[in-house]
Amino acid sequence: MNIVILGAGQVGSSLAELLANDDNDVTVVDLDNASLQRLQDRLDIRTVQGHVSHPNVLVQAGLEYADLLIAAAQNDETNIVACQMAHIMFKTTTKIARVRSNDYLKHPELFDRNQNPDAIPIDLLISPENLVTDYILQLIAYPGSLQVVDFADGLVRLVAMRAHNGGPLVGKKIRELKQHLPSKVRTRIVAIYRQDEVVMPTGDEPIRVGDEVFFIAEPHDISIIVEEFRREKQKKARNIMIAGGGHIGFSLAKQLEDTHQVKIIDHNIIRAREISEVLDQAIIIHGDVSDKDLLIEENIDEIDLFVAVTNKDEANIISSMLAKKLGVRRVIALVNNQSYIELIHLNSIDIAISADRITTNNLLHYMRQGDTVKASTLRRGAAEAMEVIVHGSENSSKIIGKRLVEVDWPKDITIGCIVREGKVLFAHRDLVIEAEDHVILFLTDRSRITEIHDLFAPEERRSWLG
Repeated sequence: MNIVILGAGQVGSSLAELLANDDNDVTVVDLDNASLQRLQDRLDIRTVQGHVSHPNVLVQAGLEYADLLIAAAQNDETNIVACQMAHIMFKTTTKIARVRSNDYLKHPELFDRNQNPDAIPIDLLISPENLVTDYILQLIAYPGSLQVVDFADGLVRLVAMRAHNGGPLVGKKIRELKQHLPSKVRTRIVAIYRQDEVVMPTGDEPIRVGDEVFFIAEPHDISIIVEEFRREKQKKARNIMIAGGGHIGFSLAKQLEDTHQVKIIDHNIIRAREISEVLDQAIIIHGDVSDKDLLIEENIDEIDLFVAVTNKDEANIISSMLAKKLGVRRVIALVNNQSYIELIHLNSIDIAISADRITTNNLLHYMRQGDTVKASTLRRGAAEAMEVIVHGSENSSKIIGKRLVEVDWPKDITIGCIVREGKVLFAHRDLVIEAEDHVILFLTDRSRITEIHDLFAPEERRSWLG
């Protein structure tokens, strides 16, 4: 796929790395030549220096031949104008723009060309701040979860959990899972990571302490399953402290304050006053999130969850580690520097999340061939989960009409379930694949993605792709 990325900041750079590693033809445009040079030194990509919304620069970037444009510059208006230029000049097929201002986001009709042909020609608006907020809310909903991913419009979810010593499932074989769950609860374990090694989830495989277990289930069953991996029943976080009153911190507090006891700490007195005038229940504190005395004064030992979402990685890391040391049961830190994330997993922070990676995951399906409607990287990019629609007929498809056991699946792939006409069918060897099925699968080796596309593509599309 030929992809043009406008902006070599954190989001643009992360996208460029992911897409270049997946053998796409990537061009990155930015005014800052130093940023472009750093990317070119480590990635096989093309770069163009210049203003990302200037027509002559877009021509130099080869936008005429691009399948996809991602406008990820820092300025909302620049991204919007660039997409407008791409539409007028080249009729670019798919245009995605990063837009951060709520003034734009709360007026989706400005961009919906299905309702208004004169609307601004952007196919998808992405707001990293809103995506991160939603992601954290999912983690809060399921105490102890490491990652939560929705598939099939929320009908089924993939959840990652760590198995703790004393948990009911620890030491038990996967086939014994049903014996420990209510009869109406349905789930399927799709992967286990043990000391960074992949363990395929066969029925005879036992779950061990420290295992990172990925399972799929319908939303109403997840809380019950999660408890089976815990040492003791863990109540949902009631008292939450948020470090940082920016867009993410404010949005979290606004959505949580009616059902939780929420405190926000922000170092900027003006910002603290602004959000105090809007929030009704949350307590706003002016101060340094890394100030030990302040945290103790604010009864940090009574906090169930500490969420650090300032705009500085270092402040998020230090305040989270301090909160953990002072007795907070669970801490979540927003950290965009990938080098820091690798180090954090060796320390006391429970979950480190990256706005760049969360944003990338929400765009990933646009970069996949075939009818991939959802794709999400897992374990910091080591694995991937996908939702793919089956097209064709028994005559044109390699898999339609076959039982799952009869399909020549690529190695290192686990089928989780099939969603058919709104119903979730958990995978078993005799389940027959039908046209228009949504197949949710897990890849422990992302290099197998091309094999998946070939397997799902109808005969006429395979010849076109070849």
